[in-house]
Amino acid sequence: MGSIGFGTAATSTFAAPAAATVAVVEPVVEPAAGSADERPSVAEMRLPVWFFGFEGVLAGAFDLLRAAPSAWPALVVLAAVNIGVSLTLMRRRLKLAKLLWRGKGTRNVAFGLIGLRLGSHLVLGLLGTAVDTALGHVLFALVMSTVTVALLAYVQRTALGALVAAGKATA
Repeated sequence: MGSIGFGTAATSTFAAPAAATVAVVEPVVEPAAGSADERPSVAEMRLPVWFFGFEGVLAGAFDLLRAAPSAWPALVVLAAVNIGVSLTLMRRRLKLAKLLWRGKGTRNVAFGLIGLRLGSHLVLGLLGTAVDTALGHVLFALVMSTVTVALLAYVQRTALGALVAAGKATA
């Protein structure tokens, strides 16, 4: 009878395994979207000028409604279009939009615009020159829209500069 396990090589029923060679295969890894190798450019992230037009009209909405109260359906449609465009056509730019809304500069602009609107109406009321005509409200809406667009363009430029400086975007 042959021995199992501890016999000599001639009488063993089990043979030692032959030396095996193992080939190591390195997987090909594609860089993930948004990785450091594929940083977005400033041109890709910049919000288009027409988008600031939406924001400007919405910033002047209070005075536009005072000048023409029947314009509220158009402003509601404009706000809906603004939201729809933001979530569809400008999907690639949502990263910048999120950074802008989280940024202290944008909050300062929003609070500054609210303060400008309330403060200017308060000061004009105290001086006895309150805006009470349709033309006055339209002019005030134009001023608020212009200031809003200018401040938002400034905040965008500052945020994009910070992204380039941090290495998260290319110039």
